[in-house]
Amino acid sequence: MKTMSFDFQSRRSMVVARRGMVAASNPLAAQAGLNVLQQGGNAADAAIATAAMLNVTEPASTGIGGDCFALFFDAKTRQVTALNGSGRAPAALALEHLRGFTDVPERSAHAVTVPGAAAGWHDLLRRHGTMSLKDVLAEAIYHAREGFPVHPVFGASWQASEGFLRNAPNAEEYLPGGRAPQVGQIVKLPGLANTLQAVAEGGPEAFYTGPVADAIVSTLQQLGGVMTHDDLKNHTSTWGEPISVSYRGVVVYEHPPNGQGLAALQAMNIAAGWDLSAQPWDSPERLHLMVEAMRLAFADARRYIADLHTDPAPVEALLSPAYAAQRRALVSADQAMQPPSYGLPLGGSDTVYLSVVDGQGNACSFINSLYMGFGAGIVAKGTGVFLQNRGACFTLEPGHPNVLAGGKRPYHTIIPGMALKDGELWASFGVMGGFMQPQGHFQVMSAMLDDDLNPQEALNRPRWCLVDGTGSSVLALEEGIPVATMARLAELGHTVRPVSGRARGVFGDGQIIRRDAESGVLFGGSDPRKDGLTAAF
Repeated sequence: MKTMSFDFQSRRSMVVARRGMVAASNPLAAQAGLNVLQQGGNAADAAIATAAMLNVTEPASTGIGGDCFALFFDAKTRQVTALNGSGRAPAALALEHLRGFTDVPERSAHAVTVPGAAAGWHDLLRRHGTMSLKDVLAEAIYHAREGFPVHPVFGASWQASEGFLRNAPNAEEYLPGGRAPQVGQIVKLPGLANTLQAVAEGGPEAFYTGPVADAIVSTLQQLGGVMTHDDLKNHTSTWGEPISVSYRGVVVYEHPPNGQGLAALQAMNIAAGWDLSAQPWDSPERLHLMVEAMRLAFADARRYIADLHTDPAPVEALLSPAYAAQRRALVSADQAMQPPSYGLPLGGSDTVYLSVVDGQGNACSFINSLYMGFGAGIVAKGTGVFLQNRGACFTLEPGHPNVLAGGKRPYHTIIPGMALKDGELWASFGVMGGFMQPQGHFQVMSAMLDDDLNPQEALNRPRWCLVDGTGSSVLALEEGIPVATMARLAELGHTVRPVSGRARGVFGDGQIIRRDAESGVLFGGSDPRKDGLTAAF
């Protein structure tokens, strides 16, 4: 095994099926979801089975110690509902705890917000599913306890994190034999298996109270954190209405703030006023316009996105056609704008993404994350649970809508996407990866709607990325975008950085499932930048 090469150059065709489809970034996870569909479960059931398996096979990216968001399309009611499974800052956390800092330290106990995934899994099943947590977590528990083989792309990231993990409190389980595992090595995660088993048998209460909660609280308090048992016990998910815009005749849905789906919709709203299809997808003229639309959207996102319940964003005004026209008018065809300021509309958030569509046409667009790789780098002692560092997305600027405060949800990068046409499911989609996510949503939707690409082609297409989600950030351009285009973008004033090889992780990875409303046929794609696949029957 040690002499085998794990490098690959692959081209994938899209997967076509009819009875059910799961697209995820790990094959075992996609298969776990498919198994649930084959057992008679629906899209919600399969989504949680897939998410739990990803917790096992991609522990740096996701887990029960993080948050989740979901959009669910009900084929009977033709309604899209939005589940916010994100947690809040500890009630006692305040700005004075971080006096002297300009940002929340990313790998500290103060960056840990209450994990929302356990409750989110349960609540999605309770409203839309047909199976129990015990049913859908069974395969993840088996692989955590009995072992799973490490896959190539994630394995490379795991090995690159070995030094970090050596210094991560209570992370011994993730360094079997004291080393990061090799590709193909079988890894067992007994602590995580026990935690998942407890939740399978006792529901979310087994996570938010009892031994698991004790471990979370004691671990964080020993590291200077202020999270308490009450913070965990009082956590709740929330359900809300999705936000949307129409782009090229398709209604695109995103989760409302505190997620950053608003940025994706604003970029599409601005771009809707241009005929992007009249230009080649890789031309500097077209990429320039799309990047400028995204800059403007990020400027507003960084100002307005915050906890909807404490600092509601003016969503309706931000998504109005009049405001889109106002922002579009700021774009010059021959000069990159200086870092734009946020607008003033008139009144009137590493990650895994998965998509599931079942044979009845129900769809679940689901995303689960620890934020940065291995979250805060803190494992709750004895549980195998890495705790997220989502609180690093708070600002420490007094008076800002997203300023740190106890009991508040931070700006969230993770966003699931959904699209309907004429009231019928058109696509369940997402692109993960920090601030790449709204940019990825914009790019794959443009690929499918401006250029008529199928889901796999849309995911294969080289991407661009404003790397830190601000108007002043470097524009990363993926290998495959012409050098002449890169040069012209630089001439226009963009700070260009060509990216190739393993550094391509900055462009995230995505999953897309399209559905033909007349035949019920499903068309799926899985991003070639990760280990994933689309499983179907």
